Amino acid sequence: MAEEKSARTKDVVDSTVHLDVKDYYGRVLKKTSDLKSNACVAPSQPLPAFIRQALKNVHPEVCARYYGCGLVVPECLEGCRILDLGSGSGRDCYMLSQLVGEKGHITGIDMTEDQLKVARTYVDYHMQKFAYKKPNVSFVQGYIEALTEAGLEKNSFDIIISNCVVNLSPDKKRVLTEAYSVLKDGGELYFSDVYSSGRVTEEIKNHKVLWGECLGGALWWKDLLLLAEEVGFSTPRLVTASVITVDNKELQDILGDFRFVSATYRLFKIPKGNTKPCQVMYNGNITGVEDSFLFDCQYTFKVDEVVEIDGELASILTHSRFVEDFSFKPPGGPCGPSGVRPKAGCVDPFELVLQLEKRSPGSATGGCCSTRSAACCQ
Repeated sequence: MAEEKSARTKDVVDSTVHLDVKDYYGRVLKKTSDLKSNACVAPSQPLPAFIRQALKNVHPEVCARYYGCGLVVPECLEGCRILDLGSGSGRDCYMLSQLVGEKGHITGIDMTEDQLKVARTYVDYHMQKFAYKKPNVSFVQGYIEALTEAGLEKNSFDIIISNCVVNLSPDKKRVLTEAYSVLKDGGELYFSDVYSSGRVTEEIKNHKVLWGECLGGALWWKDLLLLAEEVGFSTPRLVTASVITVDNKELQDILGDFRFVSATYRLFKIPKGNTKPCQVMYNGNITGVEDSFLFDCQYTFKVDEVVEIDGELASILTHSRFVEDFSFKPPGGPCGPSGVRPKAGCVDPFELVLQLEKRSPGSATGGCCSTRSAACCQ
């Protein structure tokens, strides 16, 4: 009886959180400027030309209702099936629609009716603009903790993205578990989210505005590593990180000494096992990164340059969509002593921010994301 009561209580709490988030993103927020902190606002930074163009093609109303904290555009997308967790007004879906091409497909899932209404309104508009014969974008109403219940098939997606949404979920482990389930073998979860310097207090968690502003539900970055391992993902590989400045005294007083960053990680669904380190050479065939491919904060691959990689990355490259984009030297055998040695790995986003600050003072502060709706849709 006690266990049943505990489960019912958890469901009630979860439902309350979901309702609060729906209310905040459906009724309270009508445009980006309605946000009460800088957790999801930052100055725009240079983007590749092909992404800038793809964003320019997105309808202004879709952009105006965008509340993400990063730019989630992984590489090697042509023909892929992609799922966007918490797709909101559909900005990222319509941008990625152009990158996967007419043979690929983008599915957006969101629980907020008002956001989905905006996204669905412009399906025909975007397909005509992209000159596609049939839509390659669809939107599903549902919870990111219950993907299969929403009708999404297991082992059906090449890539899952998420942009400042996982922090809004009351059950992060369930989100990762569901994501793992619907990914194909070799698939990737590539997502940007807000992380805290420690486990936030109950006062912060229970503050509706802080939760809606993506701070109250921020995960301690170390807990992401633990949850990923429990679910079965590869070790999260940190791509980028930047400091979040709240710039709201009332909210800052409640947050106290907790610090926050926006960080992008990539997690893969790959076989377990002790894969040996080896050497690889990037062939330069991925659109937009033909000369240099920044895989994560540890590895940047330059075309035709031999690089020694760790065993887990070797497994990722050989079991994922990237397998055709690299030559492995020697194939199936141990690596020789030549080649570019990797830097020490970094999974702590706060440590990465410090490294960036040392290289270029001020470059890692001032906000959490690499682009904002006002800047990216012009």
